[in-house]
Amino acid sequence: MRSRATIAENTAYICQTLERLGAEGCHIAAFPECCLTGYATEQLPLPQAPMTKIEAALADIAATCRQVSIAAVIGTPWIAGGNTYCSAVAVNEHGNIVERYDKVQLAGEKWATPGNHLSVFRLAGVPCSVIICHDERYPELVRLPVLAGARLVIYISHESDIRHEHKIEPYRAQIVARAVENSVWIVHSNAPADADAGGSHGQSRIIAPDGRLLAEASIFGEEVVKAEIDLAAATAQLANRSLQCPFLADWWAEGLRRVRIVEGAGEQ
Repeated sequence: MRSRATIAENTAYICQTLERLGAEGCHIAAFPECCLTGYATEQLPLPQAPMTKIEAALADIAATCRQVSIAAVIGTPWIAGGNTYCSAVAVNEHGNIVERYDKVQLAGEKWATPGNHLSVFRLAGVPCSVIICHDERYPELVRLPVLAGARLVIYISHESDIRHEHKIEPYRAQIVARAVENSVWIVHSNAPADADAGGSHGQSRIIAPDGRLLAEASIFGEEVVKAEIDLAAATAQLANRSLQCPFLADWWAEGLRRVRIVEGAGEQ
């Protein structure tokens, strides 16, 4: 998705896409980082957008999710307690907001405060977690939720544009590594490149637990990539082997206390 100039336009695009995907039988959809407002580094995206507009937009998206029985993860700024976060809001197929994750590892966003929790939550019956953009460089942000029960990791981003060509292959390699080293599925939603080579660089993808790319979008296109996944293939085998290392067991146990489990979402 390439963000439009207003929250209203972005909300309409998201809802129309969800309606189409719901009619096609999709269960979970992911949209890029800050897709609701557009992404910015130096200042808050769409500074004219107060929380009342963001909350109203999410209410419309949640209503669409409920109407067509599809879950969604939406990237948006979020203002709470005097701080602004770069967030991912997870809406289940019943139209309920089940989690808000705030980007932990910022990449130069002057307007954002880093988040302070990881989480596991259920969408369409699947135990999920989420990370945002620069988070992908930090293996623990995936490993800990997987140890807590996540089997599908949703990764939303607005990565560097194609003028930073040297970053494109490392971006792919990093997120493929997160899938392989944890033996889980990853669904990645990234913004495409703009005609002037700005924006991001597209290549949204679905990655199998063994690292295979089941689908990958182009660089410039606003495209939907889809795949039917076999949840049984997400064994978390390699992640769980970390727990078998005696001298690190207490370290992992401490890390797991930092993971928020939403209403039994870690149950298998």
